[in-house]
Amino acid sequence: MTKSEKINPRLRQTAQVQRCDWPACGAACCVYGTWVDKVLMDNVLEHAKLIIPFLPADHQDPDTWFDGQAEDDQAALSGRVHHTTVIPSPEHYGGTACIFLRADQKCALQAAAEANQLHRWNFKPFYCILHPLELDLQGNLTIDDLEIMLQEPASCLRKAEEPILLTDLFKEEIDYLLNLNRDQKDNRA
Repeated sequence: MTKSEKINPRLRQTAQVQRCDWPACGAACCVYGTWVDKVLMDNVLEHAKLIIPFLPADHQDPDTWFDGQAEDDQAALSGRVHHTTVIPSPEHYGGTACIFLRADQKCALQAAAEANQLHRWNFKPFYCILHPLELDLQGNLTIDDLEIMLQEPASCLRKAEEPILLTDLFKEEIDYLLNLNRDQKDNRA
């Protein structure tokens, strides 16, 4: 959940990048878990019965999904985020993974939403939808360092033959996140 309304000019540039060839990306973004807005965390826990079937048996206890870490976050709708549990995962890039990452490199939260005819990002944390985009210091949508991401073996981006406008490459995420922001404002009004 974000309070961002703008796009950093960096996203209006072109680059020779393309999306990963899932699951070849290796889900590098899941290596350290993620921060989840309290509003979404409560929603995930409220819908635990929908999510549990998409997790391995040893990860089905909702009391273990969040590790107790919390901190203030100006980008969060509630102003507070909670961290997902990170588990040892020797087969995963980096040796650890978010508790919601499944062996097939899919997110259990996304799989649960899709199976229940909800938008695929209904339960997905904001920072997961955002990646590899990020927020700049003014809260605008921008992009991580592309060169670093292209060097990472489990990255969600790959080198491309032809340049593409980054706003085109990430159109779905940008549209979703900007509309999410408008919906949140409408709900607060």
